[in-house]
Amino acid sequence: MRFELDTGLSSLQGRRPRNEDFAGVQAPAPHEAERGWVAALADGVSGSETGDGLMAAQTSVMSLLRDFHAVPADWDASVVLDRLLGHQNAWLAAHNRRPGPDGQPREALTTLTAVALRGRRYALAHVGDSRAWLLRDGECLLLTQDHRLERRDFAGLTRALGLDDALRLDHSAGELKVGDRLLLTSDGVHGVLRSRQIADLLRGSTSAQAAADALTAAALAAGSHDNATALVLDVKDLADPGLDDLADLGRRLPSPGPLRVGAVLDGYSVTALVADNGVHRLLQARELATGRLVALKMLRPGRADDPEERALLAHEIWLGLRLAEAPRSRRGAGSSADSGFVRVHAPADGATHFYAVFDWHQGRTLEQLLANGPLDATQALALGQAVARSLSLLHAADVVHRDLKPANLHLGDDGQWRVLDLGVALSRRSSAVARELHAGTPSYINPEQWQDPPQPPDAGSDLFALGVTLYQALTGRLPYGEIEPYQLARYRRDPVSVSRLQPSVPMPLDRVVMRAIARDAKARFETAEELLLALDRSAARDHAAAARVPRHGGSGHDPATTWKIAFGVSVLFNLLLIAWLLFLPR
Repeated sequence: MRFELDTGLSSLQGRRPRNEDFAGVQAPAPHEAERGWVAALADGVSGSETGDGLMAAQTSVMSLLRDFHAVPADWDASVVLDRLLGHQNAWLAAHNRRPGPDGQPREALTTLTAVALRGRRYALAHVGDSRAWLLRDGECLLLTQDHRLERRDFAGLTRALGLDDALRLDHSAGELKVGDRLLLTSDGVHGVLRSRQIADLLRGSTSAQAAADALTAAALAAGSHDNATALVLDVKDLADPGLDDLADLGRRLPSPGPLRVGAVLDGYSVTALVADNGVHRLLQARELATGRLVALKMLRPGRADDPEERALLAHEIWLGLRLAEAPRSRRGAGSSADSGFVRVHAPADGATHFYAVFDWHQGRTLEQLLANGPLDATQALALGQAVARSLSLLHAADVVHRDLKPANLHLGDDGQWRVLDLGVALSRRSSAVARELHAGTPSYINPEQWQDPPQPPDAGSDLFALGVTLYQALTGRLPYGEIEPYQLARYRRDPVSVSRLQPSVPMPLDRVVMRAIARDAKARFETAEELLLALDRSAARDHAAAARVPRHGGSGHDPATTWKIAFGVSVLFNLLLIAWLLFLPR
C-alpha cells in the first residue's frame, strides 16, 4: 500500500515589500516510500532591510526537505527533524555572530513548523509563532503553541531558528487517518483569522489547493499586513504501518489467549493448530469474509507479557511488509510472493489483539521432505538457486535472517521454495536486546560466531547456513555433525565431500557446496549473488554434460567399459609376449 497525499500551497506577499515566508513539501523516491513525506513552513523575521529573514526561511526549509531522506533509514522521524533543524540553527546562529556588510549585526531569524508523515503517524517539530492544525471528522484542532511574548512594553518571539546557540523545539506526534487534513500557516493568516474561520474554510474546500487559496485570500481580505502563507496536506490513503506503528500496537493490544479449532478472532475462524515452539503458536484459519486460508502467528500465553517478544513479533511483521514493497526489478515480475518469502498482511484497523497474519501455502518444509531421504542433485540445485535469490533480496534490504535451516524452508504445492520465519532476523531497526540475542540453530551457525570474542551475524552467516542446508539436503548428514554452542573443535577438520557420500552428485555442485561451508570464512562466497552465479554455472555445466552427443556410434557407451576392454587387450598381449620369450628356441 502506498501513502497518497494531496497538497496545496498558497503564499501571498500582501502589503509587505517582500515575501519572507517560505514553504514546501518533499515526497520520497519510489524505492524509499517507507521514509515518508515531509513538509515545512517558515516565516522569516523582518528585522532589517538586508533580506536576512527571507534567507533564513528559505535555507531552513530547503535544507530540511533536501536532507530528510538522506539520513539513516532507522532514525525516528522526530529524531530526524530535531537533528536537521539543530544543525540549521547552529549555522544561522554562527552567521548572525558575524557583522553584515554595513557593519551592523545580522538578523537571520525564522520561525518554522515541520511535519513528517510516516506509516500511519505524523511527527511535528515547531519553533516560533507559525502554526499547525489538524482537521479530522469536521473538528479543527490546533497542534502547536506560539513562542511569543505579548506585553504592552514588548512584543516579540521568545524562540526562533538562529536566535540562540541552543535550539529548543516543541515535538509532538499522533496517528493519521484517511481523510485527515493538516494545515501549516504563517501568522499573516492566523493573526487575522479566528480559529472558527480557519476551520470553516478548511471544511468548505474540496481540494487541498482550494483550501490554501481560500485561507490566504481571506487573510488579506481581513486586513492582514503581513505575508500570508498556507500549506495544506490531505491524507488520501495510508501506507502500511511502520515499525513504530506496529510496536505501538504490540504495547497496546493484548495477545490472544488459547484458541481451539472453531474459535473466531477478528473475522478469522481457527481450523487447525499447526505448530507450537514454546514461544509462538502457529494456527491455520479461514478468513470468514473471503473464505481464504491464512496462518496466524501469536505469542503463547506464557510469553504474552514479555515486551521484548512483542517487539520481535512487531519487527517480523514490519520486515514482511517491507519485503513486499521491495523493488520489482530485484525480484522480477509478479506478486510479492515472487520474493521467496511468505506474504504478511498489515493489521486490520479494527484488530482487537496483537498477532501476525500470513498467506497460507500448502506444501512441506525441507525438514519434512528429508524424512524420506536426501534430495537428488536437480532438486537440491533448484532449492539453492531459489533460496540464494531470496537472500539476495533480504541482504539488499540490509537484513540478516539468522536462522536458515531445513525447518524454515518451505516447498509449496505451486513448486516455489519460500523462506519462513523472520522472527529473529536482524535489521537496522532491531533493538539492542535482539542484537545481543545469540539466535539460530547451532549446527547451522558459522564458526566465527562461536569464537571469543564472537563475531556478529552478517550476510555471510546466512550463506554458510544455506551451504550446510544444501549439504544436508544432498547427503542426509550435517557437514560438521551436531554442534553444541561454542564447540569449535568440530571445525578443526574439513567435512567429507558431498560426492564421496553421494557419488551421483556432479562435481561442479560438490565444489559449490563445499566452498559455501569452508572452515575459513575467506574461502567462502561473499554475497548471495556470487553464490547464485556459481549455482547457475553448475546447473549449466550439468545440462551441457547431459546433452553432450557420444563420440562412438551415437549410442552412449560407458567410458569405463572402453578402458576395461583396453586393459584386457593389453594384458593378453603381454601374456603372449612372455610365452613367446619363454619358448623361443635357443
